[in-house]
Amino acid sequence: MNLIATSTFGLEAVVARELEALGYPAKIVSVGRIAFEGDEAAIFRANTWLRCADRVLIEVGSFGATDFGELFDRTNELPWERWIAPDAAFPVNGRSVKSKLSSVPACQKICKKAIVDKLLKAHNTATLPETGAPCAVEVSMLNDVATLTLDTTGAGLNKRGYRRKVGKAPLKETLAAGLVQLSFWKPDRPLLDPFCGGGTIGIEAALIGRNIAPGMNRTFAAGDWPTTDSSLAARASEEARDLALFDHPLEIHGSDIDPEQTQLARDHAHHAGLGNSLKFSVKAFADLDCDLEYGCLFCNPPYAERIGEKSDVEEIYRSMPDVLRRLKTWSHYILTSYPRFEAIVAQKADRRRKLYNGPIECTYFQFHGPRPPRDYTPGEASADAKSTSTPVIQAFGGLDQRAESQAEMFANRLAKQARHLRKWPAKRGITCYRLYDRDIPEIPLAVDLYEGRLHIAEYDRPHDRTAGQHADWLEKMASAAGEKLGVRPENIFLKRRRRQRGTDQYEKVSEDASPRVTVSEGGCKFLVNLSDYIDTGLFLDHRITRGMVRDESAGKRMLNLFAYTGAFSVYAAAGGAVATTTVDLSNTYLDWARANFKLNGLVGDAHRFIRSGAMEFIGDHAPGDHYDIAVVDPPTFSNSKSTAGVFDIQRDYVALLTGLVKLMSPGGVIYFSTNFKRFKFDESAVPGAASREISKQTVPEDFRNKRIHRCWRIVVGDNS
Repeated sequence: MNLIATSTFGLEAVVARELEALGYPAKIVSVGRIAFEGDEAAIFRANTWLRCADRVLIEVGSFGATDFGELFDRTNELPWERWIAPDAAFPVNGRSVKSKLSSVPACQKICKKAIVDKLLKAHNTATLPETGAPCAVEVSMLNDVATLTLDTTGAGLNKRGYRRKVGKAPLKETLAAGLVQLSFWKPDRPLLDPFCGGGTIGIEAALIGRNIAPGMNRTFAAGDWPTTDSSLAARASEEARDLALFDHPLEIHGSDIDPEQTQLARDHAHHAGLGNSLKFSVKAFADLDCDLEYGCLFCNPPYAERIGEKSDVEEIYRSMPDVLRRLKTWSHYILTSYPRFEAIVAQKADRRRKLYNGPIECTYFQFHGPRPPRDYTPGEASADAKSTSTPVIQAFGGLDQRAESQAEMFANRLAKQARHLRKWPAKRGITCYRLYDRDIPEIPLAVDLYEGRLHIAEYDRPHDRTAGQHADWLEKMASAAGEKLGVRPENIFLKRRRRQRGTDQYEKVSEDASPRVTVSEGGCKFLVNLSDYIDTGLFLDHRITRGMVRDESAGKRMLNLFAYTGAFSVYAAAGGAVATTTVDLSNTYLDWARANFKLNGLVGDAHRFIRSGAMEFIGDHAPGDHYDIAVVDPPTFSNSKSTAGVFDIQRDYVALLTGLVKLMSPGGVIYFSTNFKRFKFDESAVPGAASREISKQTVPEDFRNKRIHRCWRIVVGDNS
């Protein structure tokens, strides 16, 4: 007889291969439909064994039909009595695509009427009570061709029976099995799902790995038909039990950040008859790790369709290269509907396939790792994986020989600079200084030494590495620096530096609150955070400028706008300023500034800390309250939610300085600085003051980049 297996879009070829493995040559005849031939036993074997199909249908007949009379007559000619018993319930469903008979309800009604007429005559009965087992009929119109089928399955083939509860955004069992079968995974290789949810992918892989038929323990609609041989269903189940490898060892691990989901996964595995064969744990994706080699990672992460906020989802995707590079010999398979996935992970997949997770159109991204070597022993690291001399071509991350050469050049340059600078800082009591600043153009890093601790930050420069490869490259450079300079790994702090935009220089790069450490500069103490922020809390390039402010502060009233952590204010107070006013929009940095003052024993009401934007502070300033010395070191661009407008230094510096001049005492001094490289300063645009650029005098000699900042000394005239 002619049979049809249906599937979701994209899994047709997988279902065809499954049918071939059962001994039934198959052909994909349309989207979601795979035709094959078989006897009555094939109905039950296909239902029992097919992992990725939705249903198995009997094709009762197929013919052209362009009017309802023709549809009735041809339907009536088919041998419905062969399958539909006199008391069977036979609802008729329908669909119509690109056909003249476009009314689905009308097609269903005509076919129902034709089948009733045929059954009444064939069974020689006056009534059809439809109280027996269901025998569902479908009429499918496609391009004016009607195909009439009977559903032998009943509840869809995805209903394996092990999922007793529905978790968050569940993955259909048939799709999960398809993901595994579309991969390079084999039962002797480890498998990991870091977003396991209810455990569906791992469970389906285990069923595949142990050759356990997914329908072995369930019944099908055709088994209840009196017109079929009931022994065939039992025979198919018996065959499945004989072929199952119930004790085959597997390494399948699942994890999820939600404890309820991982418990649900354990319950599902138990109901699937897998006992404790699968290992599920509570773990965040960021903490993912595995010592096993040559495995396959599968995941169905949040899409922000049914679960997860868009920003959270993007953050997960953005972290993937950094996390997945830890699994150096693994292949990775990721299903998502997120349209910009490859752009976010900054890497093209080796293969991609369109699939549907329910109604959601998704793409199945495949990133292929290295093949296991011939001498590969499951559960052990191979010689290739252990060797540091044999590069492994990773799916995410990995280093080439060029990286080894660059690391050597970088380390040698650092050693040379360290020898050159060894005596210079000691003579001046300097313990925090720049050691390297993109000295080698192809290694665009900035390396600062903070009293025996290395702080390594990256400039955002073009390169040909993927995100994962780049993360490995950065760690390689950091490791090389530490080894050459004798700095232990725990004292090396590596950060990704992008071009500063707005207040990006103050943005946190880690959610883990790390303790601040105390360092000294110019006889003062400062708290720095070397791990959490792009900048540490102390701009080393302003070391000289801070000294200038201290030398002029005795007996003065000092104002610090855009104060950050208040380092200039500390210097002024240590230099004898009678009062300091530290202004910043961030409570975090104002608290940090207060802590710096306390660390230096500088306490009292004379030192004020005000949360405000600079322009707002100037506009709200009390008349008559003037300052003798001021420091203004604004960001290039700021669009803080705490202020009404957007600050652009090139556009707004004149208004900023003009307003500030009005707050200064006659003869007062303003130190104005910016790190905007293309900044243009019009000295005549600030009335009532004389401006002079002092950039060359303020950039310390440990900074190779003499334009790390630009600085002006502005002396205010009599503005009374």
